[in-house]
Amino acid sequence: MTKREIKVSSEFKTQTTKSIIAINVFLITYMLMLAFAIGLTALCIYGGIMLIVFRPMFITLALGIGIASLGILVLIFLLKFIFQSHKADRSHLFEITKVDEPELFSLIDSIVKEVGTSFPKKVYLSRDVNAAVFYDSNFWSMFFPIKKNLQIGLGLVNTVSKSELKAVLSHEFGHFSQKTMKVGSYVYNVNQVIFNLLHDNESYDRLIQRWANLSGYFSIFVVIAVKIIEAFQWVLKEMYGVVNKSYMGLSREMEFHADKIAASVTGYEPLKSSLLRMSLADQSFNNVLSFYDKKITDNQKSQNLYKEHLFVMNFVGEESNIKVRNNLPEVSIEELNKFNKSKLVIKDQWASHPSTEDRIEMLEKTGFSSANIDHTPANLLFINPEKTQEDLTKKIFKEIQFQGESSTIPFELFKKEYKKEILDNSFAKVYNGYYDNKNPLAFEPNNIEMDLDDIILENLFSDNNVDLAYTAIGLQNDIETLKQISLKVIDIKTFDYDGKKYKRKDCKGLIQKLELELKELNEEIKQNDIRIFQFFSKKEKLNSNTPVLESFYKEFFDYDKEFDSRYETYIKLTNELQFVNFTTPFEQIRANFRRIKPIEEELKNGIKEMLADSKYQSEITKEVKENFDLYLSENWMYFGNEQYYDNNLEILFTALNNYAFLLSRGYFLMKKKLLNYQVELIKTTYPTIK
Repeated sequence: MTKREIKVSSEFKTQTTKSIIAINVFLITYMLMLAFAIGLTALCIYGGIMLIVFRPMFITLALGIGIASLGILVLIFLLKFIFQSHKADRSHLFEITKVDEPELFSLIDSIVKEVGTSFPKKVYLSRDVNAAVFYDSNFWSMFFPIKKNLQIGLGLVNTVSKSELKAVLSHEFGHFSQKTMKVGSYVYNVNQVIFNLLHDNESYDRLIQRWANLSGYFSIFVVIAVKIIEAFQWVLKEMYGVVNKSYMGLSREMEFHADKIAASVTGYEPLKSSLLRMSLADQSFNNVLSFYDKKITDNQKSQNLYKEHLFVMNFVGEESNIKVRNNLPEVSIEELNKFNKSKLVIKDQWASHPSTEDRIEMLEKTGFSSANIDHTPANLLFINPEKTQEDLTKKIFKEIQFQGESSTIPFELFKKEYKKEILDNSFAKVYNGYYDNKNPLAFEPNNIEMDLDDIILENLFSDNNVDLAYTAIGLQNDIETLKQISLKVIDIKTFDYDGKKYKRKDCKGLIQKLELELKELNEEIKQNDIRIFQFFSKKEKLNSNTPVLESFYKEFFDYDKEFDSRYETYIKLTNELQFVNFTTPFEQIRANFRRIKPIEEELKNGIKEMLADSKYQSEITKEVKENFDLYLSENWMYFGNEQYYDNNLEILFTALNNYAFLLSRGYFLMKKKLLNYQVELIKTTYPTIK
């Protein structure tokens, strides 16, 4: 493809200018703090020496050294980042060379030449559905050039074509292809400096703690130094926000710019198709990992995660009616946003990446199209892709501690078990996704009139009715977000709703309007739910079945009410236990644990009821049962001798999370029982139904 000239956009230049201004404001602020620290250090050393000279004795010697250390400790704090190195963790990576994979390296070489950048120092494979360029950075890397490394996720290679992989890698190298892009690297390093001063203080804290422990006199001046440092950190927090917001704005423009470079190399189509598939590919890989998480207790592992990953992605795609071509799902922009009915648009100043929709819009605007797209699987760039996948799979499972000798699950058995798991945890296709994220809205089944005209099954679960359900979900989510904006939990001043711009003060009126819309919409959905009940009741009578549908609906609605009150115990206890994550005075900790005792009794009673309830028995595993029995066996103490009893807290939190999971699982099973029964009622009329 002929090399196309890529110009830096005016918005990119604007964000670059903002970032540079923010950096300069930080530098001026930092230099003022440093000047203060140097002056304080000189003054403290001079004062300490004068005190010792004036009256030489042990106390004045200790006080003199303590005074001198005050300034030195503050100065060390402000300079410690210079000696800090941030090396990337490479334990999960798998280095490859040109000898290992000549065709892949040939592709990389062609990209760096077309983009106009340098070849990476090293190339690594990772397990992820991603690619990235990274480097080890420290203070001096802002002033001297540093070689970058390329990380290629095998999960990405597994789910793209050769042209798509070339586009993704071109995007990564695009970040470093022009001189103006160095601003992003510079901002990143300055950000690291600020982060170090604010949060990376573990070694420094140990230093001042050891110094304070040497003498009671020294500890006096350590306390003063800490107070000065806390004042500096307050200033730095403010600066961190300023620099970060500027950097995030620049980062989004960097993404757009790198996308343009990728489009200039391959045409925009390969990057567009890979971006649209990325979410499905990532979700599918996580599904495979989740599948094997549950197999650890059985000492079972995978022989090839990536073969299973590709199967799951295509299976999920087909189940979602997404066309699969060249063994890869072709996700459209409509399918990406199929169930997103939100009309609320908020400019997220903290987002480092633009949305997929925005990126695709900008890609298409480049007009860089290509007729020469290679749809061959990217895996074929490797000499022996299956061996590479198996080697990385072994590396992943090597990190897991199995209780006994592990065995691999054959691929065909994996497919069978995974399909069964999906079917067991989903609803029949006849419902068209209507119930996937909504429940039947409550009504009184015994008060419903049955003598109505025929109701058509296809109309009940039409695309229009599914759309109504998701519109209600989107509306509810928008209302909750607007409430957060109104309360300043989300700190923004303006937003767009349904194409119209609003200010924060407009939230109250808009919320009232949307709540009225939601009420009307839910009433329309409820009427459809009633028609569904009428339709299946009629089928039940025609089939001469024992009339149980009404009782199934009542049972579900009762559980729905019960669920809210029982789940509230989980919410209350979780919120009340938040203090264990923060530094809390000892007396307050004791008082907090006394306060949660009544809520903990509610939890224990709920667990006892759950253990006695037949509907949960199939879901209570051996591990869950053992945890519940252990938790119920005694009244655990969680704090004593001025320290937390971590093992006891783990028992509590595990029981709490198991309780919440089983409540939600019980809800699902009750719903599935009802919906499966309805499917059984129509199988004679619709024999091909699934």
